[in-house]
Amino acid sequence: MEAHGRTSTRRALLRSGAYLATAATGLTATAATATAAHADDRRRRRAAAYPPTHWIPASSSNYRVSSRPTSYPIDFIVIHVTQETFPDAMKIFQDPAKQVSTHYMVASADGYIGQFVREKDVAWHAGNKDYNNRGIGIEHEGWVDDPKWFTDEMYASSAALASAVCDRFGIPKTRDHIIGHVEVPGADHTDPGPLWDWDRYMSLVNEASAPRTWRR
Repeated sequence: MEAHGRTSTRRALLRSGAYLATAATGLTATAATATAAHADDRRRRRAAAYPPTHWIPASSSNYRVSSRPTSYPIDFIVIHVTQETFPDAMKIFQDPAKQVSTHYMVASADGYIGQFVREKDVAWHAGNKDYNNRGIGIEHEGWVDDPKWFTDEMYASSAALASAVCDRFGIPKTRDHIIGHVEVPGADHTDPGPLWDWDRYMSLVNEASAPRTWRR
């Protein structure tokens, strides 16, 4: 995602769990309309041990409806950093003029996961049509030059999600298939940046392969 200016109040907003809860609650009516369509997808994913996710739909103008993996194989996970707080990034994904989205976004403070686009659909996150078609985008709240945003909770939650996505689609849990936005051919972004701990993240992704039960 493109960098935008920070404000002095953003970290306070981040640390307020009540803010995210309020934002999600405000979308209840919209989410309810998507529940029936989303139910089959959730049932198929149970066996893949997904961590809890929360459906916060992006604007339908910001992604392309598809039928993956039938229409395109899903071969990659692309790791991003928002250069925004969670609430501000959420507003961007819901603004039809922005023409950008992601499948998932992970909050810094507690590892909360919002899902904005269904996995079967093509989110516009990679800046490369082929990688959009074949990838799952995971955004992470924070800034590439400030490692304080990359919390234990964020790493653990994102790694569990990435591991489950890999299990569902048969994606190898390697750096050839779990890549940074900066590694997408033709990308003009630097995220997740040099402060993202890839060794730690990949270790957590592979540790998450061990059998466990998530509360949904």
